[in-house]
Amino acid sequence: MASKDPSSGPHEVRERVRSYRVRMRAAGMRPIQIWVPDTRSPAFRAEAHLQSLAVARSPEADRDQAFVDAVSDDLRDDPG
Repeated sequence: MASKDPSSGPHEVRERVRSYRVRMRAAGMRPIQIWVPDTRSPAFRAEAHLQSLAVARSPEADRDQAFVDAVSDDLRDDPG
């Protein structure tokens, strides 16, 4: 992608964005917006830690980990 021209004003930026959206729509694409958890937040980290402890302390922890390991091996072996 070309580097941004520092002299570009808001009008030029809006036109580039509009043009890009027109090209993408012409290619059969449509825009969507998706919200995902902020994995950088302290609250996310704390909750992830609590959930990982709950899984690790589960009576089914060994079976669950075996499943994760098996799936991970399948993904590593997938040539695609």
